[in-house]
Amino acid sequence: MEYDTIILGAGAAGLMCAAHCGGRVLVVDHARKPAEKIRISGGGRCNFTNLDVTPEKFISANPHFARSALARYTQWDFIDLLARHGITWHEKTLGQLFCDGRSAAIIDMLLRMCARAGAEITLETTATAITPLTRSGNADDATGYGLTLSGPEGRRQVRARRLVLATGGKSIPKMGATGFAYDVAAQFGHSVTQTRPALVPLTFSADRFRPLAGTALPARVAADGPPFDEALLFTHRGLSGPAILQASSYWREGAEIVVNLCPGADAYAVLRAARTKVGRRSLVRSLDGLGLIPARLADHLGTEWVLTGNLADQSDRALQTLADRLTHWRLTPSGSEGYRTAEVTLGGIDTAEISSKTMESRRQPGLYFIGECVDVTGWLGGYNFQWAWSSAMAAATAIAAA
Repeated sequence: MEYDTIILGAGAAGLMCAAHCGGRVLVVDHARKPAEKIRISGGGRCNFTNLDVTPEKFISANPHFARSALARYTQWDFIDLLARHGITWHEKTLGQLFCDGRSAAIIDMLLRMCARAGAEITLETTATAITPLTRSGNADDATGYGLTLSGPEGRRQVRARRLVLATGGKSIPKMGATGFAYDVAAQFGHSVTQTRPALVPLTFSADRFRPLAGTALPARVAADGPPFDEALLFTHRGLSGPAILQASSYWREGAEIVVNLCPGADAYAVLRAARTKVGRRSLVRSLDGLGLIPARLADHLGTEWVLTGNLADQSDRALQTLADRLTHWRLTPSGSEGYRTAEVTLGGIDTAEISSKTMESRRQPGLYFIGECVDVTGWLGGYNFQWAWSSAMAAATAIAAA
């Protein structure tokens, strides 16, 4: 079978590209259903983009790479697309946009767009071999790609002038995620940066926080990157919540994270003022009674930090020391939950070998990489979906114009 473009991956980026690249298009995916990450995103309502998309919200070995695609297909463009299809949305915290209804509305929209464009989608099918087609055996003289597909119809051969890799990263293997795109990239001489789980809960040894499981509070968390002011959640295995997930993208094994447990208050001033008014209150009870931290956490820290005595017994220096511990709690995670629960994969196919304008390989003509498989990772809050839309449109625009 002859196609103009074959796209491997029927997720957000793959379907978006298929709907816009023109010509005869085949989309191939090994899953039973398309776009499962869209389906589960945002608790089933899909956090599809963010009002505050800027290149600074993305992590890459080349921090400038994402600028071109993000500027040429913005969050406003995708919002306009939803409006044309009658999909309504609402904003939650920090500019995060969610569907008013179920995330399936976005999947249905993408599938309708693909159908209208004449794109063929084949599921439960894998590409077992990919071969460059050339006239002379020289990669610079490429005429396309031959693929061997294996699926419900058995094995078959297909070929196309262009091949787009949109198979994502390693995150959430139970949904079928693999490093397939990295293997294909390596086959064609591309480098792959170190990959690791990102937007992932952090774990601690010896069940350190098990007694606090379920306790949540606003916090400011930083690893080797910017601080994030969002919710922190204690779990049976360690720490989670948006603030931790964000910081996890900057954390490395053996390094500390710094947690401010009361970012909205001047802890020292609160404690010092309370010493005058309620000095007979115990130090531990003061931490929750003054609204600095929840009672369960106060009890836990009272034991861990050996907090004894009443407020009236504390000197200014002692209160300052306690305030510093509350606002600069240094913790060393033992690890993370890994790809099993990571929302995205950090790292990926090296952007130095990809055109930032077209997403085409600089090594292999007609080969494109889009979405999560590329070394571009967004913050939590809709940024990674926006990268999927933007990178897909960069490739689709280039393909349609070819």
